[in-house]
Amino acid sequence: MIRASLAALALSCSITAVAVAAPQDKDPYLWLENIEGTKALDWVKKENAATDKLITSRPGFEADRKRAREILDDDRQIAEPGEVMGDRVTNFWRDATNPRGIWRQSPLDAYLAGKPVWTTLIDVDALGKTEKQSWVWHGADCLAPDYKRCLISVSPGGTDADVVREWDRTTKSFVDGGFTLPQAKSSVTWEDADTLLVATDYGAGSMTASVYPRIVKRWKRGTPLASAVTVAEGEPEDVGMNVFAFTDGDKRWPMISRGKTFYTTDVKLPNVDGAQYISSIIPDTASVREVIDGQLIIFLNKDWANIPAGSLVSLSLADMSADRQVPIVTAMTPTKAQAIENVSATDNILWVKALDDVEGKLFALRRDPKTGNWSQKEVPLAANATVNIAGTIGKRDTILATAETMLMPPTLYAVSEGKAPQAVQSLPATFDARDMSVEKRFATSRDGTKIPYFLARKKGATGPVPALVHAYGGFRAAQTPGYLTGQPYRAGPLGLFWVEDGNAYVLAGIRGGGEYGPAWHQAALREKRQNSFDDLHAVAEDLVKTGVSAKGKIAISGRSNGGVLVGAAMTQRSDLYGAVISGSPIKDMWRYDKMLAGASWVAEYGDPELPEDWAFLSKYSPYQGIRKGVKYPPIFLYLSTKDDRVHPGHARKYAARLMENGNRVYYHEYIEGGHSVGADHAEDAVRAAMLHGFLLRELVEKK
Repeated sequence: MIRASLAALALSCSITAVAVAAPQDKDPYLWLENIEGTKALDWVKKENAATDKLITSRPGFEADRKRAREILDDDRQIAEPGEVMGDRVTNFWRDATNPRGIWRQSPLDAYLAGKPVWTTLIDVDALGKTEKQSWVWHGADCLAPDYKRCLISVSPGGTDADVVREWDRTTKSFVDGGFTLPQAKSSVTWEDADTLLVATDYGAGSMTASVYPRIVKRWKRGTPLASAVTVAEGEPEDVGMNVFAFTDGDKRWPMISRGKTFYTTDVKLPNVDGAQYISSIIPDTASVREVIDGQLIIFLNKDWANIPAGSLVSLSLADMSADRQVPIVTAMTPTKAQAIENVSATDNILWVKALDDVEGKLFALRRDPKTGNWSQKEVPLAANATVNIAGTIGKRDTILATAETMLMPPTLYAVSEGKAPQAVQSLPATFDARDMSVEKRFATSRDGTKIPYFLARKKGATGPVPALVHAYGGFRAAQTPGYLTGQPYRAGPLGLFWVEDGNAYVLAGIRGGGEYGPAWHQAALREKRQNSFDDLHAVAEDLVKTGVSAKGKIAISGRSNGGVLVGAAMTQRSDLYGAVISGSPIKDMWRYDKMLAGASWVAEYGDPELPEDWAFLSKYSPYQGIRKGVKYPPIFLYLSTKDDRVHPGHARKYAARLMENGNRVYYHEYIEGGHSVGADHAEDAVRAAMLHGFLLRELVEKK
């Protein structure tokens, strides 16, 4: 529907669109939305085979696949902590022997000394074999303080919908007659040892339009789920209901959240006697982050009570549960260059991981018990690195945190205030980085905004060389540079292979993400989405301007929401890009809200049912934006049939329409893996090798 010449696009990047679409039932490729339909799956098999023929038989493919698998299965990976349970720490581990993984535990002190002694709790591969199910691990929720009983979540094939079963950590077995939830998109937490809060599929009318639970019930041990008592309900048009809990000392604080939109949530807390859940003063735009010292810590996505967006605020739980007036206290306000990302509490310290010009910093916050005021202190860890809080050791006021860069493998540290960080596990280098370099640069977007990006390439490279640019640009998710063996996300060591070839790998922090806090996200929300596309174009043009790469030699990569990004980018600037990688992508903005979880994203994108929203959605919708007679850069689409979040119809229809118009499409739809498109490392390794082969074929070998 876009009517603009390539010349005009190249000069101004501007587009115009007709804000009218054909009736949704007139889509000629609607049949490809039938996920398990015979005709649709026959089409998938045919396209998979065509791509396999082009890529998997290439010289070098098998070597790439084998090396990628070795990197992903390397047992010299960080054994990241799951949860510290008293004197034990858990970890979920995958390697060549355990492709679906093992959940295990070690004595905490042995783990901190770098000499863990692991005991297997659940072997997911063995469980799947015994039960004849393709189980994928979704996690464990064990009830403090003894952590004896756990709620185990596993998914058949990696879908978001999972099965929840009660498990005993002391006997290492599922509890006979214990709590069990059938497969559904459930949210469940312990209220106490004999009671659960459960939001799940209770039958007709119990799910929202976004296909998430609408009703929360209290389920008592020894009773059927059908007899559980309703404690909260949302509306059919809501995103969904969720339940969660925090432990503060010896008190458990279960909570209920009603997601009205993706970015507005009402939070209910237990009243004084815990019998009912009552409304709170928490703004519906805020995010609940932690509980410490009787205080609920929330993150402000918008200004509130004269406190700027991006800040942390503490609220008295006792006052809220008693429905009394609540003091509103600022815990931390970041600078303009900073963004608060993660928050975790130990017994006496609130730990904050922030970004500072997209580089990680740690802060320790303490609350004065007399005044209620907060103080903060930066805790040095690693300069110019990506930092992540991996776990907490509450009674020791210690956190476990990782630090890494594109060229420095991750190290896991035990971090305590006022002490030098203690290295728990440092990984040896997977590759020789001595002839590689990484720079942080800034491109200037169309409206003058400075856009950060990280550039990895060989030292002394003179260019121009082919470049791969990965970006996301949505849902407040910041893109931070990690070790090249895992860049870009869900493509394994593709970034490493690409730089070793002598090419350039780029990670761009475009607007729509959380690189600079709420304002960075809001700058590309709804009708402002074009800003994220302009930012990506600006990074690519900066690579050309500075001699790193050249027009037609730049590949762009994006997953999920990033599929909207690269789809819009390739239709707007087909002159600039030479190849496109698009994983688990959103493509059809006219029907996205009718497909699986799509209705939950209306707050991010807009409502295509409203003419005023379709007016801006239509200007960039990738599926509707394909025009006859225009040659688009070749695209590699990868996804999973079992993705129950982003409908596989998006990628299928996009591929079909591109091919109808004579464009080159590489297509690979895995059966399992869900939205992550990777049930195990074997699939991930094949994907890395296929994408590497695609880039070599389209950007290096073609003249």
